[in-house]
Amino acid sequence: MVVASSAVSVSVSAAAGTSCTSSSALFAAFDKDADGRISASELRLCMRATLGEEVSAEEAEALVASVDADGDGLLDGAEFARLVATAAEAAGDEDRHRGLRMAFRMYEMEGMGCITPTSLKRMLGRLGAHQEIDDCRAMIFRFDLDGDGVLSFDEFKIMMNAA
Repeated sequence: MVVASSAVSVSVSAAAGTSCTSSSALFAAFDKDADGRISASELRLCMRATLGEEVSAEEAEALVASVDADGDGLLDGAEFARLVATAAEAAGDEDRHRGLRMAFRMYEMEGMGCITPTSLKRMLGRLGAHQEIDDCRAMIFRFDLDGDGVLSFDEFKIMMNAA
């Protein structure tokens, strides 16, 4: 299965949030020739007109192929609804990743790219949850997968998903 870039997927998701609120109305808006199918070129045209988003022919074809269950190179209503749902999910994942990255930066030791027991203690103190350094080491130890005594961003994501 070909997966299109997340930026393009987010754009499809944004189109779903525009003036067309129902899936069928959005489908009809993208189906310019009213044949009940959306081609990659129709997808490109509507994304440019609706969002001002320039999508290459290859990206549009990849988007279509990613949900084209019958392999005809066109999207029917159900396939288009799947594309919009996938794009909305990707947008949500992207927002979550961005939020986790911002939170990680708050806790990390400046310039080190990791959360140390000291930086964790400092940030928890700022938040009013004063902890001893040994408690901070223990918190980090639970999710320190590589045993280096600090949390990388990937380890931090695992920790936050476990919470």
